[in-house]
Amino acid sequence: QGSTSIMADVKAVEEEKVNPMKELVLAKLCLNICVGESGDRLTRAAKVLEQLTGQTPVFSKARYTVRTFSIRRNEKIAVSCTVRGEKALEILERGLKVKEYELWKENFSLGGNFGFGIDEHIDLGIKYDPGIG
Repeated sequence: QGSTSIMADVKAVEEEKVNPMKELVLAKLCLNICVGESGDRLTRAAKVLEQLTGQTPVFSKARYTVRTFSIRRNEKIAVSCTVRGEKALEILERGLKVKEYELWKENFSLGGNFGFGIDEHIDLGIKYDPGIG
C-alpha cells in the first residue's frame, strides 16, 4: 500500500504540470511612446516603434489643452502599436530581459494585465542610429 500512495503523489505532481490554468497566454502586446510634443521627437519615436515591431505605429492626439506643458488640443503627442502572436512574445521576452525578469507588485493589475517601462530603446537590441537618437 505504501507504493500506491507514492504513486498517487507522483501522479498529482504530473497533473500539476499539465494544468492549463497555470499556462501563460499572451493575447496582445501594446507598446507606447509618449513624447508630449509633436514634431521631430515624435517622428523619431515612430521610427523606433517601426524598427521594433515592423508595423506602422498609430499617432495619438491630446484630449485637451494643457498650458503648463504647452500642449494644444488635438496635437499629436504619442505613438503606439499593438503586436500579437510570436512577434509579441519575442518583444516581451527582450523587455523582461532588460528588467532582469523582476517586476514590482504594483506593475500587475487585478485583471491579469501588467505593464512596465524601459528607459532606453537600444536595450531591446535595436542598433543605435544617430538619425533617430
